[in-house]
Amino acid sequence: MKKYNVDNYIRYKEDVKDSIERIPRKDFHEYTRDELIVTFLPLVENLARKFSTSQQASGVMTINDLIQEGSAGLIAAVDKIIWPNITESEDPEKTIKSFFSKRIRGAIRRRIDINRGSMRIPEHKLNEIRKDFGEDKKAVEMFFNSVFLSLDTPFNEDGSTYDAPDEQKEYNLDILGAYIKSLMHQYLNHKEFQVLRLSFGLDCKKHSAKEIASILGMKGDSSYVRVSQLKKQAIEKLIDNVPYSQVVDYL
Repeated sequence: MKKYNVDNYIRYKEDVKDSIERIPRKDFHEYTRDELIVTFLPLVENLARKFSTSQQASGVMTINDLIQEGSAGLIAAVDKIIWPNITESEDPEKTIKSFFSKRIRGAIRRRIDINRGSMRIPEHKLNEIRKDFGEDKKAVEMFFNSVFLSLDTPFNEDGSTYDAPDEQKEYNLDILGAYIKSLMHQYLNHKEFQVLRLSFGLDCKKHSAKEIASILGMKGDSSYVRVSQLKKQAIEKLIDNVPYSQVVDYL
């Protein structure tokens, strides 16, 4: 487990405090780039401290590591800020803090995931999930719906695949698939597991419903309909049985 140097952490906080006290108070858009970064370093420290006590970062990153990654996220955010969006808002301070917080959290989460070797779902797919943190089952449902939508490739009516626009390049589908497979092993029977594995190409190429019916030895003209039913049944089974605690680390 990683440990951090308490003296370095305390010294960092004191240095930040001293630096902020030397900056004259003015409107945010009047700050220089460096002044704006220094002014919001306490926000980085606050968010990093919250991550440091979470299961996500436990044993993976120290508070100092988290602050470093969060600071990088803050710097990137400062360089991308669009001032009219801030100055013309009803509450500029709230708007700019929200803008910076989102990017600081994103930078920290990405580094935690890299260090853990775990998957991430794209931020735009998780925004809705995070809004429903208080509703555990709703969060689980949206998690799986987002995951399987990300993994899915549409099929033509004849069973062949066609290339859909790929907007999911920002995360590792192999790692995502491995995590989902581990949950499938826990909660699905053999046939349900195979239907999802073959449908979404988890460790294999993706197959149409007709191909899956043939592979699983399902007979009859409507066997592909049964495959579709099993696919839907398996996803619903995961949503109903996987506890919130098994997905919360990935939100």
